[in-house]
Amino acid sequence: MPAVLDNSDSVVTIPSPTLDMALSAARQRFSARLSTSAAIHRQAVEVMPGGNTRTVLHHEPFPIVMTGGKGASLLDADGNTYVDFLGEYSAGIYGHSNPQIRDAIVGALDKGLGLSAHNDLEPQLARLIVDRIPSIELVRFTNSGTEANLLALSLARAATGRSTVIAFRGAYHGSILTFVSEGAPLNAPYRFVVGRFNDEFGAAALIEAHRDELAAVVVEPMLGAGGCIPGDLSFLRAIENGCRRAGALFILDEVMTSRLSGAGRQGQLELRPDLTTLGKYIGGGSSFGAFGGRRDLMAAFDPRYAGGLAHAGTFNNNVITMAAAIAGLSRLYTPAAAERLNMQGDQLRSALNATCFHARVPMRFTGLGSLMNAHGTDRPIARFEDLAVADRRIVDLLFLHLLECGYYIAPRGFVTLHLEIDEHHTAGLIEAVSLFCERYGSALRS
Repeated sequence: MPAVLDNSDSVVTIPSPTLDMALSAARQRFSARLSTSAAIHRQAVEVMPGGNTRTVLHHEPFPIVMTGGKGASLLDADGNTYVDFLGEYSAGIYGHSNPQIRDAIVGALDKGLGLSAHNDLEPQLARLIVDRIPSIELVRFTNSGTEANLLALSLARAATGRSTVIAFRGAYHGSILTFVSEGAPLNAPYRFVVGRFNDEFGAAALIEAHRDELAAVVVEPMLGAGGCIPGDLSFLRAIENGCRRAGALFILDEVMTSRLSGAGRQGQLELRPDLTTLGKYIGGGSSFGAFGGRRDLMAAFDPRYAGGLAHAGTFNNNVITMAAAIAGLSRLYTPAAAERLNMQGDQLRSALNATCFHARVPMRFTGLGSLMNAHGTDRPIARFEDLAVADRRIVDLLFLHLLECGYYIAPRGFVTLHLEIDEHHTAGLIEAVSLFCERYGSALRS
């Protein structure tokens, strides 16, 4: 699971036999309750490394197996139901089996798959994106956020004739562009210089020091996999202004944060990146990614002119994704719906933090709007390095406790809201966290 709390080199674990015993007992109850998931995992191990093809889903003692979902609910292989507070790691913003998304996909299926040509859905989706995010003047589609970031970085290198890219500790820009832990061996072989997130003056100095060879700075306006730590406006402005002075490209990774408003996080902060990358929820549950930005930069991919950059991808314009994305953006996740969902998230996070504070439990939730993450510490969290004091066991125990109560979050403590979540669901989650504080408070405080 590629998350900061898994990085044993940076996590302080305070000896607490009581907490260890509580965690061990919770895992035993998990194993007893989910025997079918255990059996499926044993079968998977025979044909996949660790029974896994998506690392983030693995957790101890074995991963839970879900077999279905409807509305706000999930069903596991053992017949247990849960309120889904993970929302496919922010990609599942429409809940499960939304009728309008389903109808759009069925309609696309009825017309035929793999049409071997342009289709009439592509310009419709492109228009929706361009109209919502002012900095995107032209856009191209990919199959994932990882691909989108790879293409944006490659375009920056081609456009500037330079090779160096600045990224930030704690960032996750895709499966081969991760800076959550040191020395990720699978990272793409760009020349990276890694700075500190939310270090305004450090970022400006780093850009200036590498200005002659700097192609781009890529940054999330809020660390996602790095713990839902919002970027300070002064920090993001320093990057934007530094890139302008250095002639480098400012790339804003909004794969997660574009859901925070109708115009993304950049709309809230009035940022104007040269390139923006998108993904996750926009595909309506299907594989999706996109990158776009300044017209002069994106025009490099125009195939009508000699010497243009080639960008292939069999499924870039697949009709299932195009149809689902159009239905979602045009009918469901409107700017007004985005405002409502993210206000709901802010209220939930505030209530959860108040619950932990009043119970004197060393746990807090960071984030923005409908995206948040639990951490096993009560100290302020402003930078990725602040998570070094977090006790991973607390979040492990919270995950298992919430499963027992019928609520599903990420094992690393990541929580996202979707459109099927209502006040009844959020009140239930708050109550479950309150019970966690009451049940384990003495162990967590020891």
